[in-house]
Amino acid sequence: MAACFASKGFQVIGSDINQNAVDALNEGRAPSQEIGLDDLVNANRDRLSGTMNVAEAIKNTEITFVIVPTPSDDRGAFILDYAKKAFIEMGKALAAKDGYHVIVMTSTVLPGSTRHGLLPILESESGKKCGPDFGLCYNPEFIALGSVIRDFLNPDFYLLGQFDERSGDLLASVHNKVSENKPPIQRMNLENAELAKIAVNSFVTMKISYANTLADLCEKIPGGDIDVVSDALGMDSRIGRKYLTGGFGFGGPCFPRDNIALAFIGSSLDSDCSLLKANDDYNRYLSSRQAEKMRGFIPEGSSIAVLGLSYKPNTHVIEESPGIHLCEELSKRGYRVFAHDDMATADATPILKGKAVVSDSIEETLRDASVVIITKAEPSYVNLQADEITRDREVTILIDFWRLRKDLADNPKIQYLPSGICIDSEFGEKKFNQLWS
Repeated sequence: MAACFASKGFQVIGSDINQNAVDALNEGRAPSQEIGLDDLVNANRDRLSGTMNVAEAIKNTEITFVIVPTPSDDRGAFILDYAKKAFIEMGKALAAKDGYHVIVMTSTVLPGSTRHGLLPILESESGKKCGPDFGLCYNPEFIALGSVIRDFLNPDFYLLGQFDERSGDLLASVHNKVSENKPPIQRMNLENAELAKIAVNSFVTMKISYANTLADLCEKIPGGDIDVVSDALGMDSRIGRKYLTGGFGFGGPCFPRDNIALAFIGSSLDSDCSLLKANDDYNRYLSSRQAEKMRGFIPEGSSIAVLGLSYKPNTHVIEESPGIHLCEELSKRGYRVFAHDDMATADATPILKGKAVVSDSIEETLRDASVVIITKAEPSYVNLQADEITRDREVTILIDFWRLRKDLADNPKIQYLPSGICIDSEFGEKKFNQLWS
């Protein structure tokens, strides 16, 4: 966010409690890992500076975006502890500042958090009133790891929750200068914006689960093909093609927890959100189901290579990763598991200790594997040569959750098993005959 603002001409001060992050920004380096971020920070270092002093940052700026962790508790609710500490510091800074300033909460929170959990802190610490003395907004981002910069500069829309028109106007003017695609801005009160944020993510997860359900069904129907069905569904303007590919479960730091959080707020307000819980249960069951399906044709003790451990391509993040869960489930069933990832080796190794051998060498991972599983659409897996997969084995089973390697379907040394496509037409015909007899 700081780098993108600076790239559009804004003078940006970044504040953090981590001295290393502050030093990195001041030296023109990215404090965190993200594709293209190092270059963007370095190219705009004249407009970027870092400090551990919140008062200094607020004194010399007009608007502050708050991006702090809001972790989930054991109920699924979002914890505001980090945000509250930040708001205490900002409140004290506002007390010493002359003139109007807008605080923007960007982290994902539950409905009511900004107005009832955080606003009172600002007013108490500053001795000022929200509206006449300072502004407050809720403005979450819809970005994905691996494409954060592109997503931030080219959003589908801006979700802007405002305390009042004045604070919303200032925030909207910033976004209008930053966005490259000039998207619409949806302005609303704080609570509607807070709900809309987690509702968007939760809806997307249900779309993914629906596609995975169809993929499983296609495997049982003679001639079934999830891509053909999804292409047809996507033509309907009420549905759209995005997130309908069907293959493996969703993961990461946002999708699973936002779905659970929406179910929590619903149950707390006596609203029936059983659909959301069912979605979460189904997604968590997928890795176990896939591992159990493999027991039908892969002997116990076989060596299996799992390619892909982060929750999606182009990121090192393994939080709630289906690939990690699959390794654990395969290990439970007595398989020897070897795993590879281009970016997530360091993070995955301690998690899978005693369950899988994790390597940053794809050659080493594939060396002894009679079964190869591709869990995500990583370029290095798309470009694998057939002989790299098969080695000197007579036949290697290739399980492809995203149907990336259809080009290998006719290779005599590969038994190709794509998710979402009916391979055993004879079995499918038999079941169909039973159904219609």
